[in-house]
Amino acid sequence: MSSAPKSHSPDTANLSFEMGGARIGPEDIVAAAATLRGSVFVTDCSQSQTLSEICGCNLWLKFENLQFTATFKERGALNRLSALSAEERRRGVIAMSAGNHAQGVAYHAKRLGIPATIVMPVGTPMVKVENTRRHGAEVIITGQTLEEAGKFVLDHGEVHGLTLIHPYDDPLIIAGQGTIASEMLQAVPQLEVLVVPIGGGGLISGIAIAAKAINPRIRIIGVQAKLYPSMYNVIKGTDLPSRGDTLAEGIAVKSPGHITREIIRRLVDDIVLVSDDDIERAVAMLISVEKTVAEGAGAAGLAAVLAMPERFLGMNVGLILTGGNIDTRLIASVLTRDLAREGRLTQLAIDIVDRPGQLALVCNLLAEAGANIIEVSHQRTFSDLPAKAALLQLVIETRDRAHLDEVLAQLAARGLGVRT
Repeated sequence: MSSAPKSHSPDTANLSFEMGGARIGPEDIVAAAATLRGSVFVTDCSQSQTLSEICGCNLWLKFENLQFTATFKERGALNRLSALSAEERRRGVIAMSAGNHAQGVAYHAKRLGIPATIVMPVGTPMVKVENTRRHGAEVIITGQTLEEAGKFVLDHGEVHGLTLIHPYDDPLIIAGQGTIASEMLQAVPQLEVLVVPIGGGGLISGIAIAAKAINPRIRIIGVQAKLYPSMYNVIKGTDLPSRGDTLAEGIAVKSPGHITREIIRRLVDDIVLVSDDDIERAVAMLISVEKTVAEGAGAAGLAAVLAMPERFLGMNVGLILTGGNIDTRLIASVLTRDLAREGRLTQLAIDIVDRPGQLALVCNLLAEAGANIIEVSHQRTFSDLPAKAALLQLVIETRDRAHLDEVLAQLAARGLGVRT
């Protein structure tokens, strides 16, 4: 493990941003920490020995999925709500969100006695919709994307005199999110790189300002889903499409922030893209190794380290598990698909002669090979096999891919034609 970084006197002027009357700098993050104290958890930041060994680096996890609403978004939401005037509090607030910002705003608005209206796009996971309603907010579901929901918010908010609580393009939101970096570097000052998910850019903007004020040498790496590379396009000058359904819906943003993009352009060292397969693997690994639930966006940082271990080899790396709001049905699907990828769960199709004893033969062979049968079905009608043949379909469980290969070899040795 490398030693802690030497003390620096950072150029804080280079860490302050002012655009169109909006201002954000290190001192705003210090002020946000004071505002949040006692109302938002200082979540654990601890090293994962097993994930460190798997990834080839020293890996620390910041468990923001253990906030009351299971998301870091509480920080920015509370910081922004706390700055409202008495008249703004009376009239109420409005926000658009794919789920986590919604819950942060709804929860703290209820605590502060502020009426809240949340606009969520069609397709938002039901766990996020129901949790937002449970916190007492009025929920309106409209628009196919966050951007379409945002257009509705502007019109609805103006008509009803509501104050917009933007999910990322707001200095107070950015400052609130930046408190995460302050806590991480206080707990683990030797961190050399922070790997941070990017949607609209509020989180990584606050993280970058706070972290580089403490340690100018620290590297900040952003992560986006390959299906939604919006900030990647802005910073790198590319024109990759943003489309489709991603497990990381929390960072599926087509139009990133204007304030945030300037902060990212100056302070973020690189942005990388990860596939949905990478994200699924990270979600499954956090459950199996850390026994903690992270949604797709929350696992994006780990997905990047798993996909590109050479970039982080031997380094002290900090990851933020940004949220844990994921449907249980989706968790089951992710875990099952991960078993299939690892060769521990496999579907087999075997052509057999349709006569007594053939199923028993196959079952005995699988038992001898140490495989467990999960599902079995015969198909005699809807296949292109001869009338005296049947298609036997099985789902089997094996220890790993090497064991699966042994099982398939033993079936083949008995003359069975097996397809996977």
